[in-house]
Amino acid sequence: MNVTFEERPACHGQRLGIATLNAEKSLNALSLSMLEALEQRLQAWQDDAGIACVVLRGSGDKAFCAGGDVRQLAEASRAHPGEVPPLARRFFADEYRLLHRLHHYRKPLLCWGHGYVMGGGLGLLQSAGLRIVTPSSRLAMPEIGIGLYPDVGAGWFLSRLPGRLGLFLGLSGCALNARDALDLGLADRFLLDEQQHALLHGLAQLNWGEQAAQQLHSLLQALEGDALAHLPSAELLPRRERIDRLLDVADLPAAWHALTALADDSDPLLARAATTLRGGCPLTAHLVWEQRQRAPRLSLAEVLRMEYAMSLNCCRYPEFAEGVRARLIDKDNQPRWHWPDVAAVPAAVVEAHFAPTWEGEHPLAELNDR
Repeated sequence: MNVTFEERPACHGQRLGIATLNAEKSLNALSLSMLEALEQRLQAWQDDAGIACVVLRGSGDKAFCAGGDVRQLAEASRAHPGEVPPLARRFFADEYRLLHRLHHYRKPLLCWGHGYVMGGGLGLLQSAGLRIVTPSSRLAMPEIGIGLYPDVGAGWFLSRLPGRLGLFLGLSGCALNARDALDLGLADRFLLDEQQHALLHGLAQLNWGEQAAQQLHSLLQALEGDALAHLPSAELLPRRERIDRLLDVADLPAAWHALTALADDSDPLLARAATTLRGGCPLTAHLVWEQRQRAPRLSLAEVLRMEYAMSLNCCRYPEFAEGVRARLIDKDNQPRWHWPDVAAVPAAVVEAHFAPTWEGEHPLAELNDR
């Protein structure tokens, strides 16, 4: 299962619930069994009057969570060519239901986003009521390299970033530091990696029965005051004006060519972004573009329903399994994309990724943001 759950005593008979992703060797990548365990326990804690607050964290020094277990999904896709594997239907449905539940969690939910916070890990962080980052935090949606696309509600949170920064992050897989995350509204507090124990101790000392919100705010404010001197410099907002001009184009092929042309740029961040996109999946880039066109008009639940169709269809097409093979299994970093030319990706293929792969009612029809 690779998730551990702990309850610690707090003041006046209350308890803290602590859920720890415990798959350190895989950087706490989410498996189906982990999602099922989280869903069950977090629901139970929400309904337990004795649980005052919930903390979600990852084990080890390297990562909170580096994403979903895409190897397992890719293997299932290879075993069912041209079809949606049963594992994908279950995995993405469980993941998106969990994320939606956390967005609407009825108790204080703190997420400790240290180290790598990627893909599904970033989805979990964005679902929490209090999102904590640290000096080691590196937030990213790197799916461009494996033929998937930024899912887990990224259509909702990336489309709400200023200017064309969300598009840039989806196309480039660029990693954000803690200052960037705070600047862009993707995090709420900055604490030192070594302050986690102090945070848990402080939470246990609060009187959760009286002015809990004010006490929690004061605790976080005090801890952050000791940490802010270590906040890294901003990397993304100082480049926003240039990124906005660069991606002020009419279609995805133009955006692709504008960004990949910077591979030899004097700005190392933009040069890395260009190199990443140049080796990335052209179909994924089209999905990023189209997702950004549709998502701003949708609620979170509607975005998750859209992304469920997109994710299942990614498992039907060859790019995802090939990208995972090249990057994570054989590690030759030479993906043989079915559509290697960004201008040659058929519009009908892009559109097909938004079509249902099920009969009748949407499997996530019960999600509701009202």
